[in-house]
Formats: sequence, C-alpha cells, structure tokens
Amino acid sequence: MTQALVVDDIRQMVDSLCQMLALLNVPAIPAYGARAAIEILNECTPDVVFMDLNMPGLGGMDVIRYMQREPRLAAVPVIVVTSDDQPVTAQRAKALGVAALLVKPVQMDGIESALKKIGLL
Repeated sequence: MTQALVVDDIRQMVDSLCQMLALLNVPAIPAYGARAAIEILNECTPDVVFMDLNMPGLGGMDVIRYMQREPRLAAVPVIVVTSDDQPVTAQRAKALGVAALLVKPVQMDGIESALKKIGLL
C-alpha cells in the first residue's frame, strides 16, 4: 500500500492534506516542520512526500536536498505544496527534480492528478 509523508510547518495544512489522502486510500504520516520530516525519513521510506517549501529554519528545499543525498530516499518522488506561485519558485523546484507542484489551497483533484502522474494511483 502506498504511504505518504506530509510536511508543513502549519499543523492545519498537514492534517487537512492527510485527511484528503485518506479519502484516496493513501495513509499519510504527518511531519510538522522540516526537522520532524528528517527524523521521520531517518526511520522510514515513504512512497511519496508532500513538501511545503517555506518553513522557518530548515525549509522544504533543504529536506529535498537531504533526500537526494541519501541513496535510500533519492528515488522517492516529492510533490511540492506551496503558497508561493511565483514562476521562479516553480523553476527552483523543477531544478531539484520534484515530481509535481501544487499551489495552496490544494484541491483534491490536484492531489489525485499528481499521484496519478507518478503512478501511485
């Protein structure tokens, strides 16, 4: 069964995205911030990561770079979930090799489409 990791510093965003994924029968592990995400990634290998970019301290780009350096995590697809809809943000995310970019507020069809794009639905 597909398992997701959901990373954001806003608790309500994490919880909401986890609930939407549950409706798609995708269990999700919540990570409230980048440091929590790294701790979880040290313990498990999810099938996909939903990653916010702008978080205090370590950001989503830092976690993505960490994942890319770890052989066990390097192939895990990352779907960026951000409120930053600037073209430069999309370019930076694409340069890091993210699978998809969703702009907040995230809609169910966007999540479904991103998961289908990477072959998890």
